[in-house]
Parts: sequence; structure tokens; C-alpha cells
Amino acid sequence: MSYRITPITPAGERVIAAASTLIEPFQERADAADRANEICAVNYTDMQRSGVAAAFVPEELGGLNLRSLHDWILTIATLAKGDGSAAIAISMHLSTTRGLAALYRASEAGSPPYIRAKNILEAVAKGEMLICSTTTERGTDNLHPLSEAVWNEEGWILNGAKHFVTMSPLATHVATNVRMRDEDGDHIANVLLPMNTEGVQPQGDWDALGMRASGSQSVTFENCLVPHDALRKIGPWGKWSTPVLVNRTLANVPLVGAFLGIAEAAFQYAVDAQLSAKSSKERPGVHHALAEMEISLATAQSILARLGEMMDDFMATTKGGATATYEQGHELMKDYQSAKWVVNRHAIDIVSQAMDLSGGGGFLARNPLSRLYRDVRAGPFMQPYSPIDARDYMGKVLLGAYPEE
Repeated sequence: MSYRITPITPAGERVIAAASTLIEPFQERADAADRANEICAVNYTDMQRSGVAAAFVPEELGGLNLRSLHDWILTIATLAKGDGSAAIAISMHLSTTRGLAALYRASEAGSPPYIRAKNILEAVAKGEMLICSTTTERGTDNLHPLSEAVWNEEGWILNGAKHFVTMSPLATHVATNVRMRDEDGDHIANVLLPMNTEGVQPQGDWDALGMRASGSQSVTFENCLVPHDALRKIGPWGKWSTPVLVNRTLANVPLVGAFLGIAEAAFQYAVDAQLSAKSSKERPGVHHALAEMEISLATAQSILARLGEMMDDFMATTKGGATATYEQGHELMKDYQSAKWVVNRHAIDIVSQAMDLSGGGGFLARNPLSRLYRDVRAGPFMQPYSPIDARDYMGKVLLGAYPEE
């Protein structure tokens, strides 16, 4: 017995079974992709072929019909055992397709939103679309995007720059958030557009400590024309609102699963290495280190599994977030921040202890632990919130002092 997370829905069982078949091939390719600082295209072909990329696509449209957020988290954790870069990249694609599947189910059959969502989801199921997604901009935060869409008679004109556009070297489309203005004021809106839209300019500037195979380059948008129906207004610009709180939480929680998966991979590597060492059974220090890692892993697994269950309950009781209150939105975000804090800290500790147990071998670039050690450090800075700001936010919510900005 252990605290290992297991799927809780039949659709989740299918998706996670498919993801499990990719762990070994991902591991085999991870070192070369990391050294080359290049995204591994074969991994994404595998995820399309296996059905993982179409996990949230309804069954009647050719997908695996996943709905459980708990099982989405576990899917990403499973993939991250093979390659953390591929795991975080496909999670962002899944975030967009999950939203489109919800829109498809909620829209009247034959209506423009229904048709648009249906066409995109069918293309995803056929392996014709991969969607990268980002909200990150330099010098601002998620509530204050500076990228802007301006209305004209032909559509919306998009200008701006985004960073950490993960998977963008392979993606066919990009989903992002922008500032838009109408008669009611300034708003945050989501937009989905093809990567080959005139004015979309990938910068080829990704060169980072870890997640080197994620393709998280910057992308600029210069006078990009998108159709009027390509934008979807989410909430007021510069303020938390219930839709923004729910959307940000739903999109980000599965990313935490990637760092759990990295920790699980490092733990297993450490256990396997000690099992093959003749002296390990006679060394109390080894026993204590493994026990500490086991406790840390159990803690991270437990809080993330519980958060996944809570999110599934939240979605069921609020009609997918549609009837959630502002207070519920902040409670959801707070609970996510708690889990993010715990998982990231324990994941970093687990990989570090695995390095300690490995001795000098773990310090060599050819050792998988050296990549896991770098990749796991990407967890804390992912927004919202950084470790610098998370506790302040959580404390305010606990006192009912809900931050609007």
C-alpha cells in the first residue's frame, strides 16, 4: 500500500493508461532533447496517437471524454515521470481543449459557439491541432495583460508580447489573454488564433536552466487580425473576478502534477539505485533518507489528490464554475496555493535528497537526476502565485479580505 494517486473515473483510467505507455519512450528521449534545448516532436506525435492530446474531447467527436480534474492532474504527473517538459506543454493544450469541451456541451446545438468548439475539438481528435497557451508578460501579472485587442470592422487587431509560450515551436494555434475594451470598460479576454496568422512572430529565445525541451519561447503579436468571434470576454481588466479566479485555478493546478511526477521519478530512481547497491541495507543513513523521501512524497500525493477531488466537487456543484460566488472563487484559488506550496517544496526536497544519495554520479550531466534537479525548480515561480506572494494572498482570503487587484 502507498499514497500513490489512482484514477477515479473510467475516462481517467483510459487516459492515464495511455499516458503510462509513454513514460519509457519519453525517458529515452529526454536527455537528448534537454541537451539540444529543443522540443521533441516525436513526443507530441505519440500523445496524439495515443489519445492523450484528445483527452478532453467528447467521445462522439473522437476523444476520450475526460472530465475529471483529479484525473487530469494524475495524467500530467504520469507523463512527467518520463519528461517534465512534455508534461507541462501538453497540460496547457489540455487546458484549452477542456474549456472548449465545456463550451461545446453548454452551447445550443447549431449555434456559432457550438459549431466553432465542435470544429476545433474534431480537429484536435484527428491530430490536426496542437494548442499552446500562455498568459505571461514581462513586467506585469495575470490581471493586467498589456497585450491588447482593438476592434475594427474586419475583426480584432492584436498587438503585444507573451513569454513562456510553451510548446509554441510545434503548436498550430496559440491561446492567450489580452486586454480589450467595449462600452462597459476594459476587460480580460481570451483569444485563440493560428500560429501562422500574419504578425505572429516566434522569437526562438528559449534558453533556460530547466524544462529545456518545453519550447517555451517568447512570441510577439504585431497587428494580427482575428475574427470577431475569436475573442471571449472573461472579466474586468485589473481585478479578480469569479470567472478569472476559476479559469486561472483550473488551468494551473494540473501543472503542479508535473512536479509531483518529477519527484516520483527521482524517488524511484533513488530506490532502484539503492536496491542494486550491496551495502545499502546496512547503512542507516540511506534508510533514513529514503524514509524522509517517502514521507515527503506521501504528503505531496495526499494534498494533490484531495485538491483534485475538491475541484471535481466544485465543478459539479457550481455547474462548471458558472454559479460559483466570488468568495468560492477565492477559496478555490487559496486551496490551490496551499497544494502548490506543499508539492513544490516537497518535490524539490525529494529530488535534492535523491541527488545526495546518488553521490557524485548524480552530478554528472548524463545522469537523469541532473535534469530532474533543474526541471523541478520551475515549479515555484509559475504564476499565480510565487512563493513571495502566496502566503500574503492566502492570509487575506482566510480573513475575508479578498484582494481585488
